[in-house]
Amino acid sequence: MSLLPAVRSALSVAPARSFSTITSIGRRKTSQAKVTLTKLPEQQYWSEIKVNGMGMEDYFVRISDRDTLIAPLLSTSTLGQYSITASTRGGGTTGQVGAIRLGISRCLEKEGYRGELKGEGFLTRDPRRVERKKPGRPKARKGKQWVKR
Repeated sequence: MSLLPAVRSALSVAPARSFSTITSIGRRKTSQAKVTLTKLPEQQYWSEIKVNGMGMEDYFVRISDRDTLIAPLLSTSTLGQYSITASTRGGGTTGQVGAIRLGISRCLEKEGYRGELKGEGFLTRDPRRVERKKPGRPKARKGKQWVKR
């Protein structure tokens, strides 16, 4: 019973976290991405986007990939308010960008931006995958050329 007041005073002295962290997972094709959004303090408003420990500009060389990545942030007008860390594995660059975009969108949905994201189609998982090659065919759908005569 004597420890209870000491614990209460220690808890009241502990500083509260001034930022919130949201984590979500996104997938596209064979890529998977774990995305973490950290809300920045009001006075900072300078965000960084890290993918597998590298900067976004270094990891994704194509500008179209970068535009795809920040599209959910632009549609919700939250660019610069969050620091984003993503770890991806599997697939190529396009699949990884799509997986990160879905992860960012799911994190922003938890923050209350569902309407804007749903309208733009950012919360829909793209179900398309590479079709398997069938036996007796050179590719998945390509058949041998047929000659009538």
